[in-house]
Amino acid sequence: MPASFIARTDIIPVVITLAVAAAGGGLAHVPGLPAGWLMGAALAVTIAAMLGAPMRMPDGLRNVVFVLIGMSMGASVAPDSLQLLGSWPVSLAALAIELVIIVAATGWMLTRVFKLDPGTAYLSSFPGHLSFVMGIAATGIGDARQIVIIQVIRILMLTIAVPIGAVFLPIDQFAPPVRSDVLNPLQVLILAAGCVAAGVLFMRLKVPAGMVLGAMAAATAAKLGGLYTAAMPAPMVIATFVLTGALIGSRFVGITRREFLAAAKGGLIATAMTVSIVTVMAFGVMQLVDMPFGQIWLGLSPGALEGMGALGIALGYDTAFIAAHHVIRLLLLSFAIPAVAFWVRWQERKAQDGHNRAA
Repeated sequence: MPASFIARTDIIPVVITLAVAAAGGGLAHVPGLPAGWLMGAALAVTIAAMLGAPMRMPDGLRNVVFVLIGMSMGASVAPDSLQLLGSWPVSLAALAIELVIIVAATGWMLTRVFKLDPGTAYLSSFPGHLSFVMGIAATGIGDARQIVIIQVIRILMLTIAVPIGAVFLPIDQFAPPVRSDVLNPLQVLILAAGCVAAGVLFMRLKVPAGMVLGAMAAATAAKLGGLYTAAMPAPMVIATFVLTGALIGSRFVGITRREFLAAAKGGLIATAMTVSIVTVMAFGVMQLVDMPFGQIWLGLSPGALEGMGALGIALGYDTAFIAAHHVIRLLLLSFAIPAVAFWVRWQERKAQDGHNRAA
């Protein structure tokens, strides 16, 4: 990896992180777990980070991961994706409804059961858009450390739970077909260049998850436009899963075991509530549209776009459907987060005024 991407002081920690991720992914892949490379890598790096190992995923390397995810998602888009657009309004309506239920239910639970202040409780309850949530927390709303821990627990638990669910529950999964026609190195480089350019453009336009979505948009447009039909090389897809797992696990860096345990119970219960709500909504949507339950679930899931997109690839689902729903989720959250933050501020001022009058 060029030094411009990684500071010299980070080279050894990055190598250790990637080695841990690859070892964890390999161990999970051997018994044949769905998305084993992704799940195992995420869990291994999480454990190493919690034990104090020097796990690092610098910003430059993260952008490389985002481009790889976007390329892989674009290359995995189903040819008939455009024909299925007519059934998306049903699932998009379910997405909007579930967001309201998730925020209201988990925010109420964290406030009443775990006695968190409203700012911490409701910012922790938002299913995604972590950077925006932390930006709001930085203005003085809620406890930023607890919010981060609860949100990261959600992302990790989803990354682990979905593949396990695919084994033990009646969830359809489709092993990606083994393709003999794969992109050659020159084609990969040309496609990567286009994906990077589109990713940078999306980031400058302030599109949520711009690097991932820009790369996917370029790869998808090129595929649907007939510029390529071959698949991504298998080693490159595996590397993408391992890097994505390392990225997810590295979010636990700096979180002490004491802090984790203090927020873990609330985070796990909030995640369980969220998963239950999504599962019920996905089951309802499945009655109205002709799609696999797992694909609908990943589209409605509250996980990060990069993680759920990688799971979609590993489980053989239509990544266009998954990505479109996560984009809409992020856009909805862009309006919902400030609105809830304003409501929390109003509640705090109302309570303060009542206290002052009582005094």
